[in-house]
Amino acid sequence: MEKLRIGIIGAGSISHFHMVGYQANSDIAEVTAVCDLNLERAQEFAKKYNVPHVYGSYDEMLRDAPIDAVSVTTWNNAHAPATIAALKAGKHVLCEKPLAMNAREAQQMEDTAKEAGRLLMVGFVRRFAQNTDALKAVIDGGDLGEIYSSKVSVIRRWGNPGGWFSDKKRSGGGALIDLGVHIIDLARYLAGNPRPVSVYAATFSKLGMKPDITGVEKYKTADYDEYCDVEDAATALIRFDNGMVTYLNVTWVENAEDSSLMHFSGSKGGAQLEPVLEIYQDRHHYLTTTRPKLQYQGLDMNDIFTKEIRHFVTCARDGTPCLCPAEDGVWLMKILDAIYESAKTGHEVQIG
Repeated sequence: MEKLRIGIIGAGSISHFHMVGYQANSDIAEVTAVCDLNLERAQEFAKKYNVPHVYGSYDEMLRDAPIDAVSVTTWNNAHAPATIAALKAGKHVLCEKPLAMNAREAQQMEDTAKEAGRLLMVGFVRRFAQNTDALKAVIDGGDLGEIYSSKVSVIRRWGNPGGWFSDKKRSGGGALIDLGVHIIDLARYLAGNPRPVSVYAATFSKLGMKPDITGVEKYKTADYDEYCDVEDAATALIRFDNGMVTYLNVTWVENAEDSSLMHFSGSKGGAQLEPVLEIYQDRHHYLTTTRPKLQYQGLDMNDIFTKEIRHFVTCARDGTPCLCPAEDGVWLMKILDAIYESAKTGHEVQIG
């Protein structure tokens, strides 16, 4: 079977992880085109990776390039228009998270994929991590019983990336829509994708960029500047239709040490996904803690993107059932919309 021909829409930072994934799967896929609003950036990308076709817009690329599918790796506000254009042009799409700026856009994207008869896969790349696979097997095997609560958090002491990330017109929000997407999705995915029913939340914009900090380095986006009109932090209580509750805490900037924690409580046992995968059970009248032996206890970025890209290509080319369907991206956006609305109003928000 011929290789799937890929176009990259957006040549910013995350596109390089996609490219590493495609290169690692060169037996089934080939990147033949790239485009970016910044044509010089697209040209540099093409030169670095030997991509033959370069464009300054996705409309031009979708019209002229020899491609079967695309990775959408743009600013968040371009996810919906670029994806919809690609689907209407008959291309399969892997769209980076978050799927869109809001649930309305996300639903339009899913509807377009169905109408076009093409795959729309959401870039929930952390679903492909080894520790996620291991914990999913434990939960699906019934070892933890009924999962009734989860606590998920990512704390950064000084981690606002600046640039488009902190510009609400392009990003849609701050720490929540950037980091919160991953951990909310994992909480739901690992528990079997229950339907969210309500949210009570708060967001905080107290610390901003903290540009005077020295002595440590932080990640900065390619178009870095210090403009910021998005939240530093978000906290939420999310209820699901099966009775499960998720407690969320996510920050870009906080007066605390960097940390990441994901804990799941079940009727037969519990588990911690991060910082190290551990399983908590009662066995033979003793409390036990088990650490599965894994090659990667944390995240190996190249590994998870390689697995994500291979899954996308096999789904698009061979019809393999998709692990990250558009529907899951729509539900995630409904949760984010509700969190922002609850933070704005100070009241619980129902999710329809």
